[in-house]
Amino acid sequence: MIRIVDTLWIPASPERVFRHAADVERWPAILPHYRSVRMRSSSGPGASIVEMVADRPFGPFNWPTWWVSEMWVTPARREVRYRHIEGITRGMAVLWSVEPEGTGTRASIVHEWSGPAWPLIQWLAGRWVIMPVFVHGIASRTLAGIARASEASDG
Repeated sequence: MIRIVDTLWIPASPERVFRHAADVERWPAILPHYRSVRMRSSSGPGASIVEMVADRPFGPFNWPTWWVSEMWVTPARREVRYRHIEGITRGMAVLWSVEPEGTGTRASIVHEWSGPAWPLIQWLAGRWVIMPVFVHGIASRTLAGIARASEASDG
């Protein structure tokens, strides 16, 4: 299993940070690297299927990435969980957590995955390219954007 953790301290309340982290349909408006987020279906309170498209910049060029996830939002624990069900990252487990820390919030994203379903190069592709270059590249930008939105928010 390949595991990558992105974390950021944000000078805003946990409630405010969680509100931005969980409101994924609004991400394209507050996160410049997100092209679109579309709810495909909802299976009850806090559970849905979501399709996301984000860019991974490489200098002046953007590499579009796409995936579909089952998504569970647990406000009482300030957590959002995903399980990727379509796309190259099928099978990836993701946990967003938002915790109070000092005068602000520690927001973390944990990605766990065994790599793509490619014989012979599965582990290498996941460990050396997909997780550190694409997943970390997008997740770190997402945390920074959530921080900007949370700090600028008035409530």
